[in-house]
Amino acid sequence: MKHIFIHNPAAGKDSNTAVAALQQQMAAYDGQLTYEFYSTVAPGDATTYVRARCEAEPEEALRFYACGGDGTANEVMHGLIGQKNASMTIYPCGSGNDYVKYYGGAERFLDLEALLNATETPVDVMQVGDRYALNVTHFGFDTAVTRTMIKVRKKKLIGGRNAYTAGIVTALFTGMKNECTVWVDGEQINDGKMLLCTIANGSHVGGAYRCAPHSLNDDGLLEVCLVHPVSHITFLKLIKKYKEGVHLDDPRFKNLIAYRRGKSIRVSAPEGFAYLLDGEIVEQNEFTVNVLQHAVRFAVPAVKAEAAEADEKEPQPV
Repeated sequence: MKHIFIHNPAAGKDSNTAVAALQQQMAAYDGQLTYEFYSTVAPGDATTYVRARCEAEPEEALRFYACGGDGTANEVMHGLIGQKNASMTIYPCGSGNDYVKYYGGAERFLDLEALLNATETPVDVMQVGDRYALNVTHFGFDTAVTRTMIKVRKKKLIGGRNAYTAGIVTALFTGMKNECTVWVDGEQINDGKMLLCTIANGSHVGGAYRCAPHSLNDDGLLEVCLVHPVSHITFLKLIKKYKEGVHLDDPRFKNLIAYRRGKSIRVSAPEGFAYLLDGEIVEQNEFTVNVLQHAVRFAVPAVKAEAAEADEKEPQPV
């Protein structure tokens, strides 16, 4: 097997530092593993590179490591669609690492030995037209936050680390009631208005919000959570529960949330609407999200407790 590490050098100083340290760690495997590092040169380059490598070496087992966040993972995943000889995993060193939270967080994926020996498992992918998502497709309040972040992130006072806060504050005035109708497998689940909606294959969104606590990323179903318009006071009460992932179990919010599982989700909204696809904003007002079951093989490292238990079960020489 060839181990190919994909890194976006434009991801920032912290990511570059982490990858430099990873390269030093991998030097210990010289002569034991076949591996290489590739630095992307433009948006979309990871997808092009992964697809080209798979097609050039159809008989070779390839494993691609997305070194970065959800954006890098999304690009690598795009390149793997339809490829039979390759798998992927994530070395989470980007600004957003939501997908690995489905597996408990970044820590197990930063254990290099465990990552190199990770077990491959087929996982689902979302398809939206000619685009794909590994983690979450979401819109409404979240889109308003992101649009503001994009506008202000380079400004001195409200940009940088303050951009997300600026996005939240702005969305509290502009993103509380969004025109949009959602159908899940043909069933209309709202009346044309909503606060926000997540269509999830993973479990977390926005860095810390457990939007889909019951999600399974290999069952051929997507988790749809639509929150109806609420007052600012109710929003502040709901957001903490939403972050903790207990919003579906709290009876106070039963009538505020439409929750479904489905294979095909259709969305219709006025012109100017946009959604987020694994964190990337897409301007489109009519779209359908379909699930592709077991579309990609994803390598999941064992946690230390699991590895120790497996070692104990191995027969000992006598």
